[in-house]
Amino acid sequence: MQGDVDRLGEWSVVNAMKINRSYSKAVCFTRARVMDPLNYSLMDTLIAEGNSCKYLGIILRSDLSWADHVNYTVKKNWKALHFTMRIFRKGNSNTNTAYVSLVRPIVEYGAAWWDLCREGQINAIDRVQKKAAKYLHHKISPNWEPLASRRKVSRLCALYKAYDGERAWKDIGDSLKRPYYLSTVDHVRKIMTSWQRTDIGKYSFVNRTIGDWNQLPAEVLETLPVNQPLLEKG
Repeated sequence: MQGDVDRLGEWSVVNAMKINRSYSKAVCFTRARVMDPLNYSLMDTLIAEGNSCKYLGIILRSDLSWADHVNYTVKKNWKALHFTMRIFRKGNSNTNTAYVSLVRPIVEYGAAWWDLCREGQINAIDRVQKKAAKYLHHKISPNWEPLASRRKVSRLCALYKAYDGERAWKDIGDSLKRPYYLSTVDHVRKIMTSWQRTDIGKYSFVNRTIGDWNQLPAEVLETLPVNQPLLEKG
């Protein structure tokens, strides 16, 4: 790893690029309680160690928990909702559009990866939509699709891209395998699940979405065009 960091420093010098080393962090993703110090350095400057880092707007924690990102998303979502409520009056038709455009995308950004499985975190996210529904329609349950259902669809769309062999999802697609046995109730595009020892693995994006994928009706999957189905891969 230190060799890769050194090559990054050399590349920045050759291309006259400056790297702000004060914003760099060294994070070790592990569940071990005792860890050896990383001691990575960039251009003779020691990189500070951290327990989490933000990558493309998603907070990754060293123990692979999404607690920090959920708290960050909930706070950001409440701020956006209160801003919308201050700008628009209750019952204004534009308020609904503002919620769909400004508030809901915050909780759906990157949801294919960090979609929640813990009830407390799910309720914390859903409170924002319930508050918006009560403000706009004077009732908690308007004809809005539940956030959990929207996140589930997002995960399934991402898995389909991997199944289809899309280049950006190739690494995940290559790890998908066809099961050794198909029962009479299984569809031909079923994906084999893998046993996981921890909840982090069990509720990870790939393993969790495979379960939802396998439960889809066969007639729905047969209508989807697939360039490289698993039947041809293995």
